[in-house]
Amino acid sequence: MKRRNLLAGGLAVIGGATLFKDLFAQRPGPAAPDAASVKTAIEQSKGAAPKVEKLTLKPEEWRKRLTPAQFDVLRNDGTERPWTSPLNGEKRKGMFHCAGCDHVLFSSEMKYESGTGWPSFFTTMPGAFEKSTDFKLIYPRTEYHCAKCGGHHGHVFNDGPSPTGQRWCNNGVALVFKPTA
Repeated sequence: MKRRNLLAGGLAVIGGATLFKDLFAQRPGPAAPDAASVKTAIEQSKGAAPKVEKLTLKPEEWRKRLTPAQFDVLRNDGTERPWTSPLNGEKRKGMFHCAGCDHVLFSSEMKYESGTGWPSFFTTMPGAFEKSTDFKLIYPRTEYHCAKCGGHHGHVFNDGPSPTGQRWCNNGVALVFKPTA
C-alpha cells in the first residue's frame, strides 16, 4: 500500500483513497490576545522600519550555522510539521528572533494561540520581514522572509484576531525565543 503525506501530515493518500486526519481534534481553538498585550504589541509595531543590513552567506556557511531542520525551513522554504514546536506553548515575556541571523521579529505580546499548530502572531516588529507571493499550493499566498538574512519563516493570512486581522503563521524552528525577565 502506497502512503504519501501531504500538507504537513494533514492529508494522507493511501492506495488511491483519501483519508483526512483530524489535526484539530482536541486542540485548542483560536484565542485572542488580551487587551493589554494588544495595546503593547500595536505600539511596538508602529514607527519607521529601521535600516537592515543584509546578511548573505553561501549554502555551506548556512549549513554550518543551522540545524538540518532550520536549514530546510529557512533556506529551502520548508515547513515543519504542525504541533511539533515547543514555541507553541511559550508564554513568557520576551522577544522572538530569527534563528538564522538573530534579527528581532516579534515580541511575546504579539503572539496568540491560533489553533493551527504553528506559533502565530497578529503583527510584527517594524522592518522584520519582506513579503512575496507564492503559488506552491496553486492558489496565491503571502509568504514572508526575514528582512536581514532572507530566511523563510511562513505565511501571513487575513484570519487573525483584532485589531489587525492578520495571522503571521511562523515555523517555530525558524525562531529563537529570548526571555526578558
